[in-house]
Amino acid sequence: MSDAGGKSPRSGKKPHAPTRAEARAAVADIEAQVRARNDKLNERSGRPLIAAIVIGVGLGGGLLLSLLLVKELFMVFAGLLIIFAVYELATALRSSGRDVPRIPVIIAAVAIVPAAFYGLERGHWLAFLGGVALVCVWRLIEQVVPSRRASARDVVKDLAAGAFILAYVAFFAGFAVLLTAEEGGQWWTLSFLIVVVSVDVGAYATGINFGKHKMAPAISPKKTWEGFIGSAIFAIVGAVLLALFLLQQPWWVGLLLGLLMTLTATAGDLTESLIKRDLGIKDISTFLPGHGGFLDRLDSIILSAPVAFAFYLLFA
Repeated sequence: MSDAGGKSPRSGKKPHAPTRAEARAAVADIEAQVRARNDKLNERSGRPLIAAIVIGVGLGGGLLLSLLLVKELFMVFAGLLIIFAVYELATALRSSGRDVPRIPVIIAAVAIVPAAFYGLERGHWLAFLGGVALVCVWRLIEQVVPSRRASARDVVKDLAAGAFILAYVAFFAGFAVLLTAEEGGQWWTLSFLIVVVSVDVGAYATGINFGKHKMAPAISPKKTWEGFIGSAIFAIVGAVLLALFLLQQPWWVGLLLGLLMTLTATAGDLTESLIKRDLGIKDISTFLPGHGGFLDRLDSIILSAPVAFAFYLLFA
């Protein structure tokens, strides 16, 4: 229809097509808004969140494939993580003045993994003790070289540091390999790892939104009691569901598993934070963007693996 003047009410000038400069400005504005949101997320989380999620998904996918396809793949997967973590911690201790020989430490860590998988408990222990002996002998032989010579007190500290690395990382994490090698153990390994991840997710989600009361400010300033309570809720719910539908165990087994995994995972996280604070570093390494190093990802698992293996022995 036309109006009184004979012109269509919809007639007029065509919409203005944006110029290239205007289009570039609009894109730049969108990018700036996205960066601002990412910066806020990174500031609240204390790390580049998107990179952390991508790395976490990749590690989780590798874990699932290794556990669900062939057990031997998990031995390789866990072995690589342990090797990197041992190397990171040895390097960090060397930077603080301890002369920890990295080659024998890595050799010992490599030996512990298949020894736990094929030799079970006895192989696990023998490989660990043999590894400690190798590190000690290697360091003592280095005393012959004038440039590597140190006082008796420093040598004792070096030997203790090497033994600590093997015990804290390779031996404790080896319990996950030991558990997987048992009959049906891969499901217990998958379950306890899911519960440990639930602890981390629960602590992060509740701590970042509701955290007010610091849990251990001298060790880990970002940890709060609200986050700890949230981690316990996430872990217990997840563990009960896993116990009922995956492990074929009573609900109270899941309740116990969730409670203990909350304690061990939190203790493992605080232990690594204490080590880093003592060394004066933020992350053990920068191998994994958004996560720090491999040990930063294994810290909650290290102390949880022996407890999960004990649960298998008691209830499976």
